[in-house]
Amino acid sequence: MSNAATGQNVRIEGVNLPPNAHIVIGLQSIYGIGATRAKQICEKTGIAENKKVRELGEDDIRSILSALEGYVVEGNLRRELAMRIKRLRDIRCYRGVRHSRRLPARGQRTRTNAKSARGRRKSGSAGSASDKK
Repeated sequence: MSNAATGQNVRIEGVNLPPNAHIVIGLQSIYGIGATRAKQICEKTGIAENKKVRELGEDDIRSILSALEGYVVEGNLRRELAMRIKRLRDIRCYRGVRHSRRLPARGQRTRTNAKSARGRRKSGSAGSASDKK
């Protein structure tokens, strides 16, 4: 029985997939799955790429879940990336220091640009009149 008949949303790895999207696009809404990996999962499970998410049956969903077991996605991937950055900070290597200071860690220039890496900075003056007394 398809999800269209039951009226349920398809929830995979804690993410509600958009029901009107093709399965390849819907899988990409899961953190850690891009276009290539979504197509590989469709090939591995034998699901047509142009099939809509709402047309998936229970067997299709089970096969997608079993295919995803081999990948690190969503919360586990986010946690793993955060732990890698934390390790770099703990050992105080160059990349870790750059992450700590919220500066580019991959050799980009910082004299100009790097606004997105540095984030919004507080604007302040050199000192107020009361500080100089």
